[in-house]
Amino acid sequence: DELQELTHIDQSNIRTEILIPGFDGYQTLKCDFHIHTIFSDGLVWPTIRVEEAWREGLDAIAITDHIEYRPRKEILKGDLNESFKIAKKEADNRGFIVIQGTEITRSKPLGHLNALFINDANPMDVKDPLKAIDVALEQGAFILWNHPGWPDDKSTLYPVHEELLKANKIHGVEVLNYMEYYPVAFDWCNKYGIAPFANTDIHGLISGDYGVKEGRMRPMTLVFATSKSEEGIKEALFARRTAALFDGKLFGQEEYLMKLIQASLQIRVINGRTVEITNISDIPYEMTNSGNLYYFPARKTVRFTVPKEGDMVFENCFVGLNQKLTIPDHYWSMAF
Repeated sequence: DELQELTHIDQSNIRTEILIPGFDGYQTLKCDFHIHTIFSDGLVWPTIRVEEAWREGLDAIAITDHIEYRPRKEILKGDLNESFKIAKKEADNRGFIVIQGTEITRSKPLGHLNALFINDANPMDVKDPLKAIDVALEQGAFILWNHPGWPDDKSTLYPVHEELLKANKIHGVEVLNYMEYYPVAFDWCNKYGIAPFANTDIHGLISGDYGVKEGRMRPMTLVFATSKSEEGIKEALFARRTAALFDGKLFGQEEYLMKLIQASLQIRVINGRTVEITNISDIPYEMTNSGNLYYFPARKTVRFTVPKEGDMVFENCFVGLNQKLTIPDHYWSMAF
């Protein structure tokens, strides 16, 4: 033979599966709703965004290139929908979900907002950003408030946000963007009934920002959806069934985090109060009881003696500002 292909070296068609269980009939979908390409100020072609997300185990992404900031528009002649169209074609070839979006970009006090599930970004290219939001809403958009602590390191809820929230024109907020947390936004989710998000806001290569370490997961929004589809995701976002995940930390509503933990940690009684707890998920959990720390690594089984009293506090699961998910001791008393 004159040529032999070393096909085993090609990694482009190998996907890492992220194991996070669903519950109550919901699937847990792994999503990133804030992504840029070369059609705004990103550095990669739209198809690369799809390939990265597919290979890393995500279920859906949104292409959210800026409307107002397109430094290469003289070279790239496509309109404001072009990056989505290119990404969508690649996604369809992979059986992957790409959601059409755009970023409405202003300095503070308004800041940046993503309009998700739109069908045409071009009418949003207007001087008045509030008019752009209304145009997006007319298309059935979900409005996401991006990185509230950027660029001045102050997460401020301005009057314009309060008015938009009262009018139901902001539906979610990034409690984590790129490598930053905005803890005060945890309470905004609870106070105003909006959904928490964790997104990459990626501009360069994912591997460049987050590395290629085995088991490493980029920031992602967990969506508890009735179906793995764009329609299922949209319904879940408007119903506020999301959680933010990055660096082994979770933020979300107490109801959903509790059910996610119950689905993830499987308990097998050995004898008395000695049990085996198997974490079937890729999310590690840290728990304290009466000053003692217990660690349940991803995809591992731990022998564990259930404490006789005291609440269980999940140290890496947040349900509000400075509020961690707590399981009362009577929960364990009923089990044993």
